[in-house]
Amino acid sequence: MNTPLPDVPEVRVVGLPQLTQGFDLVERLDLQMHLKVHGPLEPMTGELLAQLAEEITLRGRGGAGFPFGQKLRAVAKSAIRRGVRPVVVVNGSEGEPACRKDTVLLNRAPHLILDGALLAAEALGARTLVVAVTRNSTEISMRAALAERGLSDRRGQQLRARIVRTPERMVSGEASSVIRAVNGGPALPPGRRERASDTGVGGAPTLLSNAETFAQLAIAARIGSRRYGNTGTGSEPGTVMLTISGAVARPMVVEVPTGVPLRYVLQLAGAPPLPQGVLTGGYHGNWIDSVAVHESVVSRESLAAVGGSLGAGAILPIGPETCPLGEALRVANWLAAETAGQCGPCKLGLPAAAGGLADVMNGGGPAALEALREVTQAVKGRGACKHPDGSARFFASTLSAFTDDLAAHVLHGGCGRETIGVLPLPMPGYEEAEESIPSGEKVAVDWTLCQGHGLCADIIPELIRLGPDGYPSVADAVVPMHMRGRAQRAVRRCPALALRIEQGAPPIPKSRPELPSSNRKALGSGRG
Repeated sequence: MNTPLPDVPEVRVVGLPQLTQGFDLVERLDLQMHLKVHGPLEPMTGELLAQLAEEITLRGRGGAGFPFGQKLRAVAKSAIRRGVRPVVVVNGSEGEPACRKDTVLLNRAPHLILDGALLAAEALGARTLVVAVTRNSTEISMRAALAERGLSDRRGQQLRARIVRTPERMVSGEASSVIRAVNGGPALPPGRRERASDTGVGGAPTLLSNAETFAQLAIAARIGSRRYGNTGTGSEPGTVMLTISGAVARPMVVEVPTGVPLRYVLQLAGAPPLPQGVLTGGYHGNWIDSVAVHESVVSRESLAAVGGSLGAGAILPIGPETCPLGEALRVANWLAAETAGQCGPCKLGLPAAAGGLADVMNGGGPAALEALREVTQAVKGRGACKHPDGSARFFASTLSAFTDDLAAHVLHGGCGRETIGVLPLPMPGYEEAEESIPSGEKVAVDWTLCQGHGLCADIIPELIRLGPDGYPSVADAVVPMHMRGRAQRAVRRCPALALRIEQGAPPIPKSRPELPSSNRKALGSGRG
């Protein structure tokens, strides 16, 4: 079946809207409508902003759940110690097929995200703001939002703001991958652990947080911690954005106060009344059963107590009619393909684990199951990024959650059910079908100067390849917006000064675009 989620699915709200306020009025809140709905926002000092984040127990909404106030203080301390200006980065990269809540906010409430980011930038004294996005639709919306505020990357401005495009990949949304992409490199983990608060964009202390996190900060700054705490639970106040998909009648993004029963949210989306299992936290998350669903509420603490996880807010039920191991195998194969290929546990371990799960399903018996457990255990804690650990968690959770089905496959060769494919994954070949916004520029070579060094082909292989004679062959294509930085770097690094950028097709209009239709056309960039 495999119906990928649209960029902007249906949006619902339980209780009073906060992040989604105004969604019933317009498809996208431009700056004028944003101010009408939310009102102006007064600046705050760094100390007051950190106190606010701590009072509302604001944690990162990208999956890791790191306390935002603690991160803010760490960046400020590092910037003061080193005597440098910090950088603020909004991580709007959403490369997981089951997540759309950040895409919804970037498309429909871009100024709420910018409010929080600019609030933090002013409090820290930052002079650089970067927004990392994954899809065409989010890039269009955020470029329009920056233009509506008069923000750009031109020299001489008090705050320089720019958009960076990252590929639609699981590993590209990790903090270290985003920082590497902002610095002009590939959107892949660097293979070494460095704290962004110490060394991030351009080597400067960097405050990087998820798009929803900045939006939540903007809401709290407007209404204050006491009023913010009137919604949700005492230990986790406020609302959360959830993406509900899988075996549901209506895939949707829901804004819901913490403390609301999980079963109610699933009923809202039309999930089976007794799901065979619910994957919580997305494809790096954990499975829970229908009993746990009825016992839990929407919160990190409650889901963790029943063996689940909130993660990046993706909730995926599956019904009794599909084989859960078959569903897990589809995800396992995708996770294995998402490896950055930079370390053994990821490059070798994840494909081996996916193959081991396939062996178990195909009647490999107890020996295959034991081999799968060993491979999964060997992957943990040894990767260069968090992808192997998250994937290993998914494998381990699958083996512990569906013991009856596992026994049927191991002992009897199968459970008798087909794999329907209810968990959303990208369509095959989507990388080749991905589009990007044209910049209106082309790469050209001055053949009177070119000496065939080949550095340009290493920097922008999507546009330049070396021919049989060792000289570059340039694609007759307009440079996509997300590749302009790399194209400019290729021009600067050409030893013979033979490369240049020329104006090509007319650039995209500067007027505010209509919200793109929510089809699969607006996917992210190719795998850089």
